Amino acid sequence: MSSVDAVNLFHYHLVTSKVRDVEARYIAKLGFHLVARYGRIGDEQTHFEAGVPWEELDRLGFRLRLSELERGAVNVVVQPGQWDLPRIDHVGFALDEDEFIEVMERAQRFELRVQEYPGRRTFVATGAGYRVEIHPPREWIEELLAEGETMRLAGLRLKSENPAAQAGALAQLLDSVLDDQSVQVGDAFVRFVEGGPPGRPQLDGELFA
Repeated sequence: MSSVDAVNLFHYHLVTSKVRDVEARYIAKLGFHLVARYGRIGDEQTHFEAGVPWEELDRLGFRLRLSELERGAVNVVVQPGQWDLPRIDHVGFALDEDEFIEVMERAQRFELRVQEYPGRRTFVATGAGYRVEIHPPREWIEELLAEGETMRLAGLRLKSENPAAQAGALAQLLDSVLDDQSVQVGDAFVRFVEGGPPGRPQLDGELFA
């Protein structure tokens, strides 16, 4: 059995038109560090780690694809998109071997679309406006979780046009407890609340522990 608990919520991927502002919030207010900014200069893919300011990237003609941030056992990715307020593209879970197999079997049983990138990541479309990223035991995730004793992701609150449907989709896929649109996942929760947009849910708050 892996040293990772059965299910760990450790990652979420945001889409927003205000990437720089959102990135700055995580760094300045929440104490995250920048892993890297990934994108292109011309037709060449490239990335820049912390220490290279936006002004320099603008001078180089850098076009951002995504910005990756970490603190403890929490990994956040911010991607350019059309919405001022960040929306969730997907949430990421580290699973033990048995739970990973069971989630894949449930995805097949519920006829959900699965995108597999062997050795890297697996995405499951919930059919409710967002995706779930699942990982079997991997060394880099176990290292992240082992180093994250001082801070973990304890919960996400997401605004939704249809909280019941979006919460139910996640609970069904992970076979998790659902209580009033709040899905209990290991030691964390994902709670869907009213007042959000159609499609992808909007990030409304995080709880770190």
